[in-house]
Amino acid sequence: MENKAVRYFTEIGLGDRIKEFDHSSATVALAAQALGCEERQIAKTLAFLAPDPILVVCGGASRVDNAKYRQTFGCKAKMIPFEEVEVLVGYPAGGVCPFCINEGVKVYLDESLKELETWYPACGARNNAIELSVEELEEHSHAIKWVDITK
Repeated sequence: MENKAVRYFTEIGLGDRIKEFDHSSATVALAAQALGCEERQIAKTLAFLAPDPILVVCGGASRVDNAKYRQTFGCKAKMIPFEEVEVLVGYPAGGVCPFCINEGVKVYLDESLKELETWYPACGARNNAIELSVEELEEHSHAIKWVDITK
């Protein structure tokens, strides 16, 4: 299957920032190891049902605060089941990113992303990442708004 995110970034001239690996980078720990950076520099994209699919991008060391999540989205935090992620979002679990996702999926950026200037989110596959500034992450994810749902 074609990777829409890789194609998008290549077309806009940022393809040289995409890092591809010979092994999995599907978790924060694996991505940090592959990139040779700290786990806190990985931007993880979490897929929830609220009740429709939404994505929340947050810092790699962040953990979701259930009370803040409920206050923000009006429901309990419920992750999209592993086997449904690709169908609902457009990318496989472990490769979910906020770029070129399925229509109707809303993207939110967590305040934890304001801690650093540069982040490494996945780029649509379980073995890649792209280096982006906070501003570029906000621009290319087409995020609805900033939220504060992490501890």
